[in-house]
Amino acid sequence: MSKIIKTNRRLVLAAVFALAGAQFALTGTAQAHSASALPNVTATANRELASFKSIKQIDAGDLNVGYVDEGPADGPVVILLHGWPYDINSFVDVVPMLTKAGYRVIVPHLRGFGTTRFLDANAVRNGEPAALASDVVALMDALKIDKATLAGYDWGARTADIVAALWPQRVKGLVSVSGYLIGSQESGKQALPPAAEQQWWYQFYFSTERGRAGYEKNHHDFAKLIWKTASPQWHFDDAIFDRSAAALENPDHAAITVHNYRWRLGLANGEAKYNELEARLAKLPSIAVPTITMEGDANGAPHPEPAAYAKRFTGKYKHVLVAGGIGHNLPQEAPRAFADAVIEIDHL
Repeated sequence: MSKIIKTNRRLVLAAVFALAGAQFALTGTAQAHSASALPNVTATANRELASFKSIKQIDAGDLNVGYVDEGPADGPVVILLHGWPYDINSFVDVVPMLTKAGYRVIVPHLRGFGTTRFLDANAVRNGEPAALASDVVALMDALKIDKATLAGYDWGARTADIVAALWPQRVKGLVSVSGYLIGSQESGKQALPPAAEQQWWYQFYFSTERGRAGYEKNHHDFAKLIWKTASPQWHFDDAIFDRSAAALENPDHAAITVHNYRWRLGLANGEAKYNELEARLAKLPSIAVPTITMEGDANGAPHPEPAAYAKRFTGKYKHVLVAGGIGHNLPQEAPRAFADAVIEIDHL
């Protein structure tokens, strides 16, 4: 077992998330394991990039969802959930590893990404967490999937956490990068230390009309900046970035993004139909399904310390630190480690 070295920055972030309303017990016996990733090598424009065979579409809840569906139809189901500002290609190397192991793998474009569209042209372009989680349950219903393993990072990890907390009967196991990410508008109102506030600069940018207009106009370059700061040691090239950036051309992308971050600060309302779910989430419910949490050793995005959230997982639990300069987009930077965690959750 490798010793996890905590830097000053990580200690600050642990305090930050405590102040933000995520004060969790620090005692217990949950163990942290480490995994090594392959060297983080720059992709070359001369090689052909991997891609998914096809994108399917299905009406589910408020959306017509674009999704990947690969692997044996009768295999155990895994649903992979991407983050912002990324897309389903975060899992392009993970999916074949899982299908080879016998899993049916579903990878949806979240609302505001790729080919996913609202069924009602007048629907609220709502990015609140409960809405995204409800989308996953609606997709499972539409595909007649009773139970699945959920795995994700960033927005996807938060969404998976929420489904596991509110609909545990639908979740066989959970893999969550950066752990327990459930929050509330009330916790979002808490002032953070200056260094932490600086890390959330884009959240404040989005709270202004200038920021909304700026993101709508410059989302391509904005996303690339986020990729670089969130994964400072990931040497992706333009071809890799552009493959995912195409998903940001969704006509609802800017509206969903801005609403998500404004909602967190209490600057935008959600929809009444999600009020009861958000009230339950504001109590920071525990997650009882078997869970593996993961973290890269070079995550440049704001994230909590594992010790700050370990006690929120009350079932079988394990934490994995992935070494090798792995940043925020862990599934794409360390696909083997991520796939192994998804497979292991069946046996945890």
